[in-house]
Amino acid sequence: MSDHTQVKMTEMNYGKDRPKAENPVKVEDLSLRDGHQSLFATRGRTEDMIPVAELMDEVGFWAVETWGGATFDTMHRFLNEDPWERIRTLKRYFKKTPFSMLLRAQNLVGYRNYADDLAKSFVDRSCENGMDIFRTFDALNDYRNFETVVERIKANGKHFQGCICYTMTEPRMGGEVYNIDYYVNKAKALEEMGADTICIKDMAGLCAPYDAYQIVKALKETCKAPIHLHSHFTSGMSPMTHLKAIEAGVDIIDTCMSPYAYRTSHAAIEPLVMTLLGTNRDTGFDITLLGQINEILEREVMPKYAHLLDDSKMSTIDINVLLHQTPGGMLSNLVNQLREMDALEKIGDVYRELPRVRKELGQIPLVTPTSQIVGIQTVNNVLFDDEKERYKMITAQVRDLCYGLYGKTAVPIDSEVQKKALKGYKRGEEPITCRPAEVLDPELEKAKEEIGGLAKDIDDVITYALYPVTGKRFLKWKYGHEDVPPEVMPRTLTQVKKEQDLIKKAKAGLLEEKKEKEVPEKSENVRTFNVFVDDEYFEVGVDELGESPIISYIQQLGQMPAQSVQMMQPVQTPKPSAKAKPAATVVPPPPKSAAPATSGSPTSPKPAAAVAAAPAAPVTSTAEGTPLKAPMPGMIISFEKKVGDAVNQGETVVILEAMKMENALPSPASGTLKAINYKSGDSVAKNDILCIIG
Repeated sequence: MSDHTQVKMTEMNYGKDRPKAENPVKVEDLSLRDGHQSLFATRGRTEDMIPVAELMDEVGFWAVETWGGATFDTMHRFLNEDPWERIRTLKRYFKKTPFSMLLRAQNLVGYRNYADDLAKSFVDRSCENGMDIFRTFDALNDYRNFETVVERIKANGKHFQGCICYTMTEPRMGGEVYNIDYYVNKAKALEEMGADTICIKDMAGLCAPYDAYQIVKALKETCKAPIHLHSHFTSGMSPMTHLKAIEAGVDIIDTCMSPYAYRTSHAAIEPLVMTLLGTNRDTGFDITLLGQINEILEREVMPKYAHLLDDSKMSTIDINVLLHQTPGGMLSNLVNQLREMDALEKIGDVYRELPRVRKELGQIPLVTPTSQIVGIQTVNNVLFDDEKERYKMITAQVRDLCYGLYGKTAVPIDSEVQKKALKGYKRGEEPITCRPAEVLDPELEKAKEEIGGLAKDIDDVITYALYPVTGKRFLKWKYGHEDVPPEVMPRTLTQVKKEQDLIKKAKAGLLEEKKEKEVPEKSENVRTFNVFVDDEYFEVGVDELGESPIISYIQQLGQMPAQSVQMMQPVQTPKPSAKAKPAATVVPPPPKSAAPATSGSPTSPKPAAAVAAAPAAPVTSTAEGTPLKAPMPGMIISFEKKVGDAVNQGETVVILEAMKMENALPSPASGTLKAINYKSGDSVAKNDILCIIG
């Protein structure tokens, strides 16, 4: 390198005060929504966004995506966070940058079309809580599903971004369905609806660079609205796709901060900034400021989520996405579902079956919720079909799709599949052709009545209306009606560092085996006590030596919450007084989230004897009869019958949610429902006995 070149490099201005470009590319940052949704299952917490919020506000992003998509579901279900509070909290830190959300049109932030009254209220409350830009898409590109929400977006004076979900049936864009005319016509329709911007939503990273150039060029010639490109990195093409789109005149690009980028997420912002530096499309961003943000994310945030990252693959790209077109997040869900069902070896069969199912269901784009609809039905077909029959277990959502509740598919649904799916369908066996929401009854007032005083405001009511089972459970956590389970509590950086230190010591062989303490022999004075901890039961042996009894051994002490240990009177005592003095004092163990104790830990004595513990609730009934077992892991939505009801073989007894799709489980025999072992909201494993028919 010459001295002249070195001088020029040192004189370069990497900050934001360099000369402004003629036509700078605008950038939306997706780190705080799609970034963590793609990489670590949407588990990013608000507390881990705050440290970088004010710095990100200084970058100059066109917008930051902070909400929508899977965040609403994940926050209340897995993080014990109020989704509405996230908007309000982050708004206190972002003073200049508009907020963007991903809105699933009439699906809102759920997995089905909701009634018009709920859709209107949701949009109004989103605006009131601080949302500015509504990136609105429909999984079928059926813009009749836009009508209700767009009217409210416009009425609130907010930005309506209309999306075209990008998909293909050929190796490249073209063919009879998803060709250039398809995308141009969709863009025209969005502009007629009043779209402020038009987004090409490439959710699986399928858009090849030269196809992107062709589409952007055509849309810029056809539409007045700015064109926005959203393309995931999954296939590895998106940085090249971005560059060709920029050459074609695209106005806005989506990226993530580098710690939240690549793999199934999006391309990173930093290489794009450097690529465009000094050109007429220069972003104007300060690369040193981006570096400060990245350092915080790398050191203070990402370590908390390292355990959720998929490090099983060496490659950062998945070229198979070009074959099955399944978005990365959905693909990882399918793999996890098969793993939990001990059927991971069938993943190849799932890949082969998926295009067939997609074609039979109308060649629908694979984006939430249709990616789940096609994906879960594919898994069901692979696991439960045989040479005599296909579609033996059809999800409720596939039935809804075949009825028309999601809208019109690009090509007609296979007539035989549709006929089978609609046999005995609760709304009728003839598909509808109208706007789906026209056949839906109002939901909001009904939700208010059902949730009653548990909801303190309209936002609580909407949370429940969107997610009746998990929403109600969250409101109980929120207002202290139920204890918050430890698995939804946040991990601290201190806990993470302790775990990392232990792993390092273990790898280095520095962990010593814990020395066993000498256990005294039990005397003839040993008495047996019952210990009840929530739904768990433990038997404790107490050996009285003098006046104060001490604990000789404890079964599963490490599972007891410190705040809820209760010592009960001996088994032979008929009715112990609630005010009776405890017979012994239990030293509580460390929390589950704490690192395992090393040698010499005073809180982890080895039990002197093993006593079988009672099974965790709910307890399987001993009633005789034919069991209905869970065919897959999932969550109980509802029982369609109650104990004592007569049931016929094949009649639906249980609705089981698996990966957010509902499965109607039929009775394996005719008879009477003798016992129900679970309740709504309970999680079950494969082969758990849900109920018994006798």
